[in-house]
Amino acid sequence: MTHRFDEAARSGVLGHMNADHRDDNLLIVRAFGEPGAVAATMTSFDGSGGSWVATREDGSTHDVHVTWPGGPITERREVRREIVALYDAACERLRIEPRPHD
Repeated sequence: MTHRFDEAARSGVLGHMNADHRDDNLLIVRAFGEPGAVAATMTSFDGSGGSWVATREDGSTHDVHVTWPGGPITERREVRREIVALYDAACERLRIEPRPHD
């Protein structure tokens, strides 16, 4: 059974990703599901992966789910590690130089 994170974890991660990492969301969506996306919002995540809504230039949307590169997770601290891994993989796939991680 896929691990479900509590509301505090979901709210914290989604708020951070959608406020501070909109460009990262877009790179992940372009690399793993919707190459023509012009915007992306992270909408949910669980132990198996993250979900985003990609917006196309015509305003239509497409749901994109990407599994965590390191496999299933169960702890909040693992979410950051997996999102960073997705970002790095997206940069590699799109041939973009990734920025350093703090």
